[in-house]
Amino acid sequence: MKIVIKKAPYLLLLFVIPLLASIYQILNERTHKAVDISTSVDQVIPFLPLFIIPYIVWYGYIFCYLIYFCFKDTKVYLKTLILIVVAELICFIVYFFFQTTVPRPELIGNGLLIKLVKWIYANDQPVNCFPSIHVLTTFTIMLASLHLKNKHILNTLCINIVGTLIIVSTLFVKQHVIFDMIGSVILVTFLYGVTFELLYFRVSEKSETVYLKNK
Repeated sequence: MKIVIKKAPYLLLLFVIPLLASIYQILNERTHKAVDISTSVDQVIPFLPLFIIPYIVWYGYIFCYLIYFCFKDTKVYLKTLILIVVAELICFIVYFFFQTTVPRPELIGNGLLIKLVKWIYANDQPVNCFPSIHVLTTFTIMLASLHLKNKHILNTLCINIVGTLIIVSTLFVKQHVIFDMIGSVILVTFLYGVTFELLYFRVSEKSETVYLKNK
């Protein structure tokens, strides 16, 4: 209980995630002349409704691992959160000035998986796709986890296997195209180098005070 109280101020920072989601929602409703950047490779990638499961699991994946990071290593948690916030803000700027779209397949049938896909399609317009926030945040968690010490092998496998499934699911459920995924990976890789290599946090174990300075 004592450790929960100690980490509470940091956990409250997670409220920035729904705030970012609110900004995304505003931009998602602002549809104008969107550009289709799909390629011939995207045309041959099949639509596989089964992948809607890891696509939806993403919502829990991000929150659960951010909370895990907070308790495991506060510095990693803070850097991960900073990276996500900065990366998403960059995405929002791109969405505002360069809106892209993804062609969606015709949904046939009323099975559970198809219903889940229909639910996602109904609540997320096929715009503001480049870069992909699903890929961006997932890849951030995967890279940040490399800085955690003494991870159990099963935890490492879960982070990477589930993360990989989430990333490829964006293509198989036709929410994103190849360039959306590539754009996210490049953006995260750049910001990861800046955040984890140039920013230095010193966290006092006793007071949980955080000091920040440039390396």
